[in-house]
Amino acid sequence: MSLRDIPCILMRGGTSRAPYYNRADLPADEETLAEVLIAAMGAGSPLQVDGIGGGQPTTSKVAMLSPSDDEWADVDYFFAQVHAEKREVDFSPSCGNILAGVGPAALEMGLMEPQGDETSIKIRNTNTGARIEAIVQTPGGHVTYEGDATIDGVPGTSAPVLLNFMDVIGSKTGALFPTGNPRDVIGGFEVTCIDVAMPMVIARAEDFGVTGYETREELDGNRELFEMFEPVRIAAGKLMGLGDVGKSVVPKFALLAKPRGGGTVAARYFMPWSCHPSYAVTGSICTGSCVLAPRTVAEGLGAIPNSKPTPINIEHPSGSIDVMFKYEVGADGFELGSAGVIRTARKLFTGAVSIPREIWV
Repeated sequence: MSLRDIPCILMRGGTSRAPYYNRADLPADEETLAEVLIAAMGAGSPLQVDGIGGGQPTTSKVAMLSPSDDEWADVDYFFAQVHAEKREVDFSPSCGNILAGVGPAALEMGLMEPQGDETSIKIRNTNTGARIEAIVQTPGGHVTYEGDATIDGVPGTSAPVLLNFMDVIGSKTGALFPTGNPRDVIGGFEVTCIDVAMPMVIARAEDFGVTGYETREELDGNRELFEMFEPVRIAAGKLMGLGDVGKSVVPKFALLAKPRGGGTVAARYFMPWSCHPSYAVTGSICTGSCVLAPRTVAEGLGAIPNSKPTPINIEHPSGSIDVMFKYEVGADGFELGSAGVIRTARKLFTGAVSIPREIWV
């Protein structure tokens, strides 16, 4: 078998992991691109033993970077979710955890030059059109991964990466509430269909017969739960204008409960066919917006801090995640200025991934 080597940097971004590519090193057309990513990640086998994927949705992701032609942005970020068990690639979602590695990777690739002890990198997410500012630690003009920041779901400490999300309302649908309502009843279940950074369908855990405090393993083992919410998610996708989402990871699904660890709300996030071991960054922004916006299913579950900017703490299976919101609720409804999240990243290796040359001649 003749092989073709494609340069990449394997990085942990937040609580996820992915190869980061220069978009110029990959095929331009998405059909061939999908086949390249399937081969590189070993999609189609649960263990992904014939590729560099990790056998879980959080470790079967891809980031592709390029210089941006946008007047505001420095770098374009194109994300792909590669299915582990199926030979499928979804280019429709985004990933905020993998976004944490975009700034460091852009500097490592030479797409940006360090600006001093901290470097601000303006990123356009081409999947959704969202704008994000990443503040990366670059002491002495070099990227560092060492620091004192911690995030639940990742061992040890690392240098902080501050992510400020802007223009994220209506990321895919163009509306905060794509159905026109803060609450809908679908299949007998009351849900909120909301689109902030990531389209989501959000419900109360008790309505689906669970507490919202279960472990990831307990929820993944509860197949009756998935059989209950998947038809609701699919029906909601149509109502949100996303079409047939039966094979798409968008919209995501989440279950909420009252906090029990001092947070604002307890939540479990589904990707959507398994429970996230912690919480997605884009999902945390959408869930936090659901908590802050009036008349949603989150209303009354927890006390909202009386401060501006407003910190929202979401309790998840591995701990919690904090999001800082600049927002207003006025005559025009919920208006989000920005949402800030602290994440960390680490470079794991720099090299090349090999694929059969016949896939991309």
